[in-house]
Amino acid sequence: MTAAGLTEPTARVWVSGKGVSAENVKGKLKVTVAKDAVPDVYWVRAHSAEGASGLRPFIVGALPEVAEKEPNDEFKKAQLIEFTSVVVNGKLEKNGDVDCFAVRLKKGQTLVASLEAHNALRSPIDAMMQVLSADGFVLEENNDLRGLDPQIAFTAKKDGVHVVRVYAFPATPDSTIRYFGSDASVYRLTLTTGPFGDHTTPLAVQNGTAAVETEGWNLSPEARTLALTYGLPDAPFARAAGRANSLRVRVEPHPTFGPAVSEPLTPPFSVTGRIEKAGADASFVMNAKKGQPLTIQVESRTVGLAVNPVVRVLDSEKKPLARAEPPKINADAALAFTPPADGAYTVTVGDQYAGAGPRHAFLLRVLSKPDYDLTVPADRFTVTPGTPTTIAVKVNRKLGFAKPVEVSAEGLPPGVKVAIVQPAKPDPNAVTLSVTANEPLSVPFRLIGTVKDQPALTRYARFAAPEFDEPLADLWLTVTAPPKK
Repeated sequence: MTAAGLTEPTARVWVSGKGVSAENVKGKLKVTVAKDAVPDVYWVRAHSAEGASGLRPFIVGALPEVAEKEPNDEFKKAQLIEFTSVVVNGKLEKNGDVDCFAVRLKKGQTLVASLEAHNALRSPIDAMMQVLSADGFVLEENNDLRGLDPQIAFTAKKDGVHVVRVYAFPATPDSTIRYFGSDASVYRLTLTTGPFGDHTTPLAVQNGTAAVETEGWNLSPEARTLALTYGLPDAPFARAAGRANSLRVRVEPHPTFGPAVSEPLTPPFSVTGRIEKAGADASFVMNAKKGQPLTIQVESRTVGLAVNPVVRVLDSEKKPLARAEPPKINADAALAFTPPADGAYTVTVGDQYAGAGPRHAFLLRVLSKPDYDLTVPADRFTVTPGTPTTIAVKVNRKLGFAKPVEVSAEGLPPGVKVAIVQPAKPDPNAVTLSVTANEPLSVPFRLIGTVKDQPALTRYARFAAPEFDEPLADLWLTVTAPPKK
């Protein structure tokens, strides 16, 4: 595996999290994973005295890993997968490439074939996947179950060999009519007849919750309960690791509810719902106060589920007061709502295309407490010895949050000085830091926002890049060597 920056002989490698380490071996990334490492997405960065690369994802799974072997373009020459549960690391390496994998199934067995490419790895493909019979007939196919990535749960009707076929079109459509491939078109294909989680119930928990229940396939009672692993204190998601895959679970500071919710609800709250009948809406009653600004969000597509949400707010007489739908394909919906009077309001969630079923689950979040987050314009910063470098930190205030926010650095050595730049015209929505150092170094660091006497409002500054599902808090500082005299 070649990563940007590893071609430099002196480049070293940093990995986020515990239990995973990496080193540069002649331009290749050598990764060591501890036995107790949590299955998750880890972030890798190459760095040297001259600077650092961007972050790249490295996925640690729970199943055995095998490599795709060519030639396997034709279903009659499919690569035989002997394991009942495995992850295949593959690549559609050129235009026209097709990869086929043969698995032996018994009648009644359910095979889950789940491909990670565009979503987690930012592979430039819109993949297609099919399950074929041994003689080449297409038995089932899928292309966009999770964003642009396909997934199939197939139950065999008879004993025998079945073939999983993978091919792709470009993630950014062009005028060509052909299967797409490139050196960057990598993927991870999970093939399992064992337990596989689709989503958790509920989809959100209060911080500190130990475990959640899981919906999916081939799940025994003991496999349905998954323990949660938490990241940074303000991380928006925890991880529920199963026997074949891990699932994201939103972490909330306010009450959360499952589908069997008692009504009415009082903001702030998060509730998991499901659309059971085609064309129907799921409805929730909330008590709200006049003039109280609310943010109402529905998450489904962004967590890999099937609802294309349309959210509405109705008054006590069922008169529509507000409505929102997804702004683009594979997106969720959100709206701002200020109640015109004290009382009960109904929030409804429907599917834009009248869909329904087990995977039409969603999380409804109604936020009311003032809050904020911090963002930075980059994830890498370079300092010339003796010359200050400034870092602009934006304070994004939500729902009327007005308190002062102090910003400090975490993880920098004593020789690095960080000071607040006081502008002539202070801006409550921006903090500028001046960073000065004299000795060369290359280190990770974080920026932290705090509010006086309110530790629960500690927030990490994050960089939002198009290739990341979530903004990331792991930043990097390089102090270059002094110029030669």
